[in-house]
This record gives sequence, structure tokens and C-alpha cells, in this order.
Amino acid sequence: MRKLFLSTIALLLLLLISCGKEKTSNEAADKAETKTEQPAETSDPMKDKGIGPVTSITLPDEIDQAMVTKGSEIFAQKCSACHKPDKRFVGPAPKGILERRTPEWIMNMILNPEEMVQKNEAAKALLAEYLSPMANQNLTEEEARAVLEYFRTLN
Repeated sequence: MRKLFLSTIALLLLLLISCGKEKTSNEAADKAETKTEQPAETSDPMKDKGIGPVTSITLPDEIDQAMVTKGSEIFAQKCSACHKPDKRFVGPAPKGILERRTPEWIMNMILNPEEMVQKNEAAKALLAEYLSPMANQNLTEEEARAVLEYFRTLN
């Protein structure tokens, strides 16, 4: 009889302890729900230079065809598994990218995708939309610049 009594007491204690933890979890959830969310700051994407080695770039008016050829080849080898020039695929289409992003942002995304998706709001939004982080293809700045020149022809 004593074993049954002790077992019942132990079971009731476990039940009370587990209920207490659940209440704590619910209270935390309630507090989180009542917290007022601050809207994410939206900045002008055409002023965002991204995070990485490229802080300034001036694109000449005339497109460098030799660089376009090189950039097209690099894009075909390293980027086309996830990006199609003019349609959504695993990642966004680069067509018209220079109307949506600065040249610096584009090059920093190519050269520094890991840090960009961690710290840059636009890159975070792309990751949330496409659900796949951009792979770092370990391009040089010269190669990234050639890819950017190729992108200029996709408008």
C-alpha cells in the first residue's frame, strides 16, 4: 500500500512540474506576441553598396565587349546551375539587375555571399524568398567585374 501511495505522489509531482513548465512556455509566447514589432528599415536599394571588398565602382558608358565575353563564360561555368539570365530559377534572374541594385552590391554579393546574407537586409530578403543561399564561387574581383559587365548586356 505504501508503494502505491509513493508512486501516486511521485506521479502527481511530475504532473505538477510538467504543467509548470508548460505555463512558463505559454507565458513567454504570450509576451512575445504582445511585443510590438518594429518595422524593418527599408533603404533605397540604389544606395546600398552591400558588404564586402568593393566600396566604389564607376561603370563606363560604353560596354567592354571583351569583358562581356569573359563574364558570359564565367557565368555559364559557375552561375548557370542556379541562375538563368532572364527567368527565375534557383536564384533570381540577373536580367535588369542594374536597375534594382548598385554595381557595388552586385559585386559584393558575388564575392562575399556568406556575409551578405548574414548582414545585408536585401540579401537576407533574397535568401528568404529563394530559400537557398548563394554559393561562393571564389571569383576574383576581376572575374566578378567581368560578370557584372555581362549583366549590363542583359537589360
